[in-house]
Amino acid sequence: MSTAKDIHLYTASTMNGWKPVIFLEEAGVEYDLTYIDFSKKEQKAPEYVKLNPNGRIPTIVDRSNDDFVVFESGAILWYLAEKYGKFLPEDANERSQTLQWLMFQMGGVGPMMGQAMYFQRIAAKQGEEHPFAIKRYVDESRRLMEVLNSRLQGRDYLVSDQYTIADMATYPWARAYYWANVSVDGLPHLQAWFDRIDGREATQRALEIPKPFWAFFGKGDVAAQERENAERFKSDVSKSK
Repeated sequence: MSTAKDIHLYTASTMNGWKPVIFLEEAGVEYDLTYIDFSKKEQKAPEYVKLNPNGRIPTIVDRSNDDFVVFESGAILWYLAEKYGKFLPEDANERSQTLQWLMFQMGGVGPMMGQAMYFQRIAAKQGEEHPFAIKRYVDESRRLMEVLNSRLQGRDYLVSDQYTIADMATYPWARAYYWANVSVDGLPHLQAWFDRIDGREATQRALEIPKPFWAFFGKGDVAAQERENAERFKSDVSKSK
């Protein structure tokens, strides 16, 4: 007889969608998972929007806390870190630094690289060519990678030389530089950070949940997965015309 877990996660295989999966796998927390299928617009279904009014992933429901709902990937990471007392430094200043780098990802790395990916991997594949926008987002993404590289000089991780939720939030986005066509050449500290996290078994396991999409990282049948990805968002592009 199965027993419902405390955490019920609603997610999909995207950079934001993997963030809570990484935490839960690294923390060894059991959870229930519902895969949200974008091709079926499940993120816009009324029952899901009741949980997440923005109609995006991921979302968690904490059954042990009166079915408390948390949406927005950064907020989910902070909630889980506080709930389980993991991957968040005890020192007040280091906690603040963790929050700062988490917000850096949420406000910079994610949006900029996300747009670089969208205009190249989705819009362009549907006949919408925007060279100015592509250059803008690729260039800004590269600048942000340089900021990360500088931060990581002499450090194993972004804060206090321990793996924190700031790393968990930033890694899937920065590591997908291939998908955004952003060069990381000449950024040795960033690349060493990639290597360290590439070696974390729990994090790598998380990238296969609910299913892998290795093309983001330049692996596997990239062309086929690019076509699949563009097709999922075909209606979104057509609405913008």
